[in-house]
Amino acid sequence: MGGLETAQFNALVVVGLLVFFYGGTFLISTRIGKKEENADGYMTAGNNIGFGISAASMTATWIWAASMYASATSGYTYGISGPIHYGLWGALMILFIYPFGRRIRAVAPKAHTLAEVMYARHGRSSQLMLAGSNVVGSLISLMSNFIAGGVLISMLSPFTFTQGVFAIAAGVLLYTLWSGFRASVLTDFVQVVAMLGAVAVIVPFIFLAADFPAAFETGAAHLTAEQGDFFSSVAFMEQGAPYIAAVLAYAIGNQTIAQRLFAVKEDLIKPTFITATIGYGAMVIGVGMLGVLALYLGYEPVGGDPNNIIPGMAAEYLPPVLLGLFFIMIVGALSSTADSDLAALSSIMMADVYGQNVAGKEKADPKTMLLVGRITMVVATALAVAFASLQLNILDLLVFVGALWGALVFPVLASFYWDKVSGKAFTTSVLAALAVFLPVRFGWISVDGVFGIVVDVLSVIGIGVVLGLMVFGFFGARAAKIVGAAAVVVSAPFAIGSLHEYATLCGSLVAYSVSTVICWAMSVRRREGFDFGLIAQRTGDFDGGSSAAAVPVPAAAGGEARVPSPAGGADGDPEPAGTSAK
Repeated sequence: MGGLETAQFNALVVVGLLVFFYGGTFLISTRIGKKEENADGYMTAGNNIGFGISAASMTATWIWAASMYASATSGYTYGISGPIHYGLWGALMILFIYPFGRRIRAVAPKAHTLAEVMYARHGRSSQLMLAGSNVVGSLISLMSNFIAGGVLISMLSPFTFTQGVFAIAAGVLLYTLWSGFRASVLTDFVQVVAMLGAVAVIVPFIFLAADFPAAFETGAAHLTAEQGDFFSSVAFMEQGAPYIAAVLAYAIGNQTIAQRLFAVKEDLIKPTFITATIGYGAMVIGVGMLGVLALYLGYEPVGGDPNNIIPGMAAEYLPPVLLGLFFIMIVGALSSTADSDLAALSSIMMADVYGQNVAGKEKADPKTMLLVGRITMVVATALAVAFASLQLNILDLLVFVGALWGALVFPVLASFYWDKVSGKAFTTSVLAALAVFLPVRFGWISVDGVFGIVVDVLSVIGIGVVLGLMVFGFFGARAAKIVGAAAVVVSAPFAIGSLHEYATLCGSLVAYSVSTVICWAMSVRRREGFDFGLIAQRTGDFDGGSSAAAVPVPAAAGGEARVPSPAGGADGDPEPAGTSAK
């Protein structure tokens, strides 16, 4: 690692690069700023973003510094199949979002958050549950990106890790605070173009500088048998399978993705997500191969921390000019997701907390909403900076949050398609899934003996749920049931008795299975249905004066029933008995 010290930038160069990047993004954000800011524009940019901006923003948001670092860690840990498991499944999950996204936009064309829609569908408890999970997830994401930035700056400059974290946090907050989501998506376009160009130059250069392909021939001795096997079962069970489950949950539960879903023009959802799928897969797999190269070279990351692989490899093999380009690439990657997290957190506090639970939909003041959103960004940045000092493993954080959101996937999706799902079924199923997930994931209870078999059985059901949901979006309920049932039957003989040994995977799968089984069991016998047309009436613009007032609907026994407004604050189901699904 002697080359790391000689490759370091001096303080003036680092400050210049940061000023160039964040100064440029700030100037872009000021060009789109409005003297009289609009609360809805601050959250979703008027639901009218075009293809180029939306596709670039989705790609940039899904690609963050943690994605690059974690992909390289996966390659360093599991060999050549590691980045494939990380990047391919992550890319496919973007693709799997779009059929669900079209349904979500059809029933809630003017919504700002998924939690806002759950409020219109079920009531306060399910809304706050989904909003709360996104607050936790976005704070962890924000912290992860600040960690990545702090590591980068501390390794390539005289500045410390803490100073690096503060610099990145201040830069992101600078350009996001004034224009919110609009600033995030517009700067995403510039950032993703820069990242794609940098990856296309930097990754091949490092491979050539490290004497590729000879390094793969002479360095094979550094690999274990599993690392040298492209079809390694260890790599699949410990990285591939958990990530398949985790990123599906990310796709459905993550407000940063939902926010872009609500912002893009409705007829552009499909091309936007397909383009983002290709862009994400190419970039993340390419960068992850640096971890594979490090494994073959016998490279030891600084301090034994896998988060240091990418910056260490760059410092070792890149000349100063390309090292500067690499620096901008990583800063752009982490900033594009950090600003998305800030925009997501501000929207949750604006729409879900203040807009519906404090002031109420009809009485919410757009100017106060903007103040709430900006204060949220400042507080969230401060909390993420404080948590970043823990320097937790980024890959572990990603999988944990994805598994946590797994408890929400079926109840959320079912609420958009099945009129029988109730607020009680939603809340009960999610809480029960979390109660099982946590002890399984962290080994609080021994999984030997009978309990281990129970975990295996629930995990097998979870396999069926995950694959069934993937199929459902494209081919409908019948195909989903067939694939889900087949997956359970095929996997059961191999999984029952041994699957509980993989705590990360099992934790995610039991979250899916428990929430699905309980939500279905509590809903299937329910006679009342929900009129999905009510969601569009109960959600909408805050600046436009849209109303969530009571809506007359036919009552079950004749006459007229008044549907309680979700803004009224009642828990449980706002839907009246006797209404049917459209």
